[in-house]
Amino acid sequence: MIQRLRTCLVLLLPCFFLCGMLWLQGRTVPASAPVALPASSDNWGLSFPNEGQSPVGNASVEDLAKYDAYFLGDTGKKVIYLTFDCGYENGYTETILDALKKHNAPAAFFVVGNMVETAPDIIRRMASEGHIVGNHTCHHPDMSAISDQAAFQKELDSLSALYEEATGQPLPHFYRPPQGKYSEENLRQAQALGYKTIFWSLAYVDWYTDNQPTAEQAYSKLLPRIHDGAIVLLHSTSRTNAEILDELLTKWEEMGYTFASLEDLPPAGTARS
Repeated sequence: MIQRLRTCLVLLLPCFFLCGMLWLQGRTVPASAPVALPASSDNWGLSFPNEGQSPVGNASVEDLAKYDAYFLGDTGKKVIYLTFDCGYENGYTETILDALKKHNAPAAFFVVGNMVETAPDIIRRMASEGHIVGNHTCHHPDMSAISDQAAFQKELDSLSALYEEATGQPLPHFYRPPQGKYSEENLRQAQALGYKTIFWSLAYVDWYTDNQPTAEQAYSKLLPRIHDGAIVLLHSTSRTNAEILDELLTKWEEMGYTFASLEDLPPAGTARS
C-alpha cells in the first residue's frame, strides 16, 4: 500500500506543472500574436481572447500540422472531442464511463503504465465500449528532455506493450506529452513513430484530489469557453468530473454540441485557431 501511494504521488507531481500552462488561459493575447514551435522545451498553453471562440495556442494550428499534431478539431462544426488523462485509478473512472455510455459519447483516455498495470479491467472496458486508449507514456517523464529517438520510442513502446498484453489489441497511435511539455523535436519523434500528438483547447484545474472544485466552479470554466472543434482535457482522478459529467454533457448537448472521436479529426492543418 505504501509503495502504491508513493507511485501515485510520483505520477501526480508532474500534473502540477499544468498550473503553469493553465494560467495562460486567463491572459488576453492579441489574436494575431505570432506563435511558433519552440526549438527547446516549452509548456503547452492557451489564451482566450473571446469566450465561446477558439483559443490561441502557443503554437499555431499550421505549425503543429507539419507533425500531425492537434489542439483543435473541426472548427466548422459544433463538435467536441472528449479526452481524459489517466495517471492512476482513483475510483471515478467507471462513473465517467457510465456517463459517456449514457450519452453515446466517444472519448480518448490517455493512460500511463501504472493505470494499465493496476486497473486492466477498466482499460479493457474502455476499449470494449469503443473509446480510444491513447499513449501518455509508460512512466510520465518530461519527454522534451529526451533527445534520443530510441529512448523516446522506448517510453511509448513500453506502454503500448502493456496495453496489448492487457487487451490483446494494438494501442491506437494517439500521443499526449506528459505535463504538456514538448518541443519541435518531440513532435518529429512522435510523428516518426506514426503517432498523432494531441494537445487540448480547453481544460481547468481539476487534478488536486484534496482540493476539488465545486460543480459551479467547474461549469464556470467549461461552459463559457466551450467552442466549435474543442479538444477538452479532463482528469479521470477528479471526483468533481465524475459527479458532473452526465449533467455537463447534457448542458453541452443543449448548447447544440455533439461528441466525436479523435479518429474523426479532420486532416491536420484544416482547423483554424
